[in-house]
Amino acid sequence: MDALTLSIEAAGWAGALLILGSYIGVSSGKLTGQSRTYQWMNVVGAAGFVINTWWHGAMPSAVLNIVWMAVGLLALWRLSRSSDVQRG
Repeated sequence: MDALTLSIEAAGWAGALLILGSYIGVSSGKLTGQSRTYQWMNVVGAAGFVINTWWHGAMPSAVLNIVWMAVGLLALWRLSRSSDVQRG
């Protein structure tokens, strides 16, 4: 396996672990859906999936994960806006 292929596979596995970890964190009560940690884990995890699935030609999965990233980024943007308002 060449370095590029290995990197793409590593991105996919890292993405899977981040998304699974965020789900476990929320399910166990260690994270909330409104925490920045949870949202960043999902955004970065989805990015890893996008890289991997795009490479493998799995376009439905790639598109799903682009949307997943967008949802996380929107949540992070809203969290930052609410923090700015509270600091006022």
